[in-house]
Amino acid sequence: MNEVLIRTARESDAEALLKIYTPYVTGTAITFEYDVPSVSAFKERIAHTLEKYPYLVAEIDGVPVGYAYAGVFKGRAAYDWAVETSIYVAKDRKRCGIGGQLYQELEKRLKEQHILNLYACIAYTQREDEYLTNDSVAFHQKCGYSLVGEFHQCGYKFDRWYDMVWMEKFLGEHSIPAPDLRPADNR
Repeated sequence: MNEVLIRTARESDAEALLKIYTPYVTGTAITFEYDVPSVSAFKERIAHTLEKYPYLVAEIDGVPVGYAYAGVFKGRAAYDWAVETSIYVAKDRKRCGIGGQLYQELEKRLKEQHILNLYACIAYTQREDEYLTNDSVAFHQKCGYSLVGEFHQCGYKFDRWYDMVWMEKFLGEHSIPAPDLRPADNR
């Protein structure tokens, strides 16, 4: 495999990233989203995220093969040191180390912002099927996340009920006073 380049996403990446995301919407319960967003809606998602957090693209030979980003964990000021992370890798590029590289760079940039807590909201199943395995939980565990909560039968997709789990990872010390937050360096 050629070298993976990790860079900040641009709104112009929306169409390529949507091609990665679409099979997750239409053929899996990895996302509980039912409808594929439009390219313009995806552009807005990228732009909105970049206002405050990193949104990263992994590319090989100039072609996007995955992306990861951080978002608001909760909309109250006391939660400002915590974010929710998301990651998607092209289905034909899974298990090639791209996800780990994306998360490594995402964590580096979030740490520079003085973000302390990472949370991942992950679809989970008691019995794996053609729409959902628990590979994402295993991936996050490998990346240092720990299971902190489980919600039962809260997501309905493809005429079946799925669970959802929250996983957590600490990036730094929880000092008093809390460290000053810094803006994202979306270079």
